Amino acid sequence: MEQRIATVSRVTNETDITLTLNLDGNGKNHIDTGIGFFDHMLNGFARHGLFDIDLRCKGDLEIDSHHTVEDCGIVLGEAIKKAVGEKKTIKRYGSAILPMDEALVLCAVDLSGRPYFSYDAKYTVPRIGTMDSEMVHDFFYAISYSASMNLHIKQLYGVNNHHIAESSFKAFGKALDMATMYEERLGNSVWSTKGTL
Repeated sequence: MEQRIATVSRVTNETDITLTLNLDGNGKNHIDTGIGFFDHMLNGFARHGLFDIDLRCKGDLEIDSHHTVEDCGIVLGEAIKKAVGEKKTIKRYGSAILPMDEALVLCAVDLSGRPYFSYDAKYTVPRIGTMDSEMVHDFFYAISYSASMNLHIKQLYGVNNHHIAESSFKAFGKALDMATMYEERLGNSVWSTKGTL
């Protein structure tokens, strides 16, 4: 199989981002967004999904975390879409229920080519570190639409805001890893009755 590596850049008046994603990596990553908590979350995503990521972002953090987090989601989604290509021989679906201490989060992914996002998690603080809590939702929303994936994330329970967010990122990594794995029994086809994804 050929390497599934994609590099995407995005430059606006609000952010300057370059990201390289290797779907078939081993979890090595170099991440610098200027938001320590967000870097920590992306590290968990990469390590537990076994994706190699090199991400550099300079954003307008003097305003808030919004543009940086959302635009990184857009770029990561574009890189996922580019790296999976025609989606031949991949499992397409992936899911994980991931515990982190008292928190338990479910994530399900379908690389269907149709964007849809469902998110059910509750945060009781406005910020975790210097990242606005509401940006967890917006990050995953941006990924689902730019990658054209069906993405569901649901907090089953949990009280610690850090744990709820971190288990969401790690569960997404696990689910996406499963969805992008090869299924040799498919031959050179895609897993769809339509014959296309």
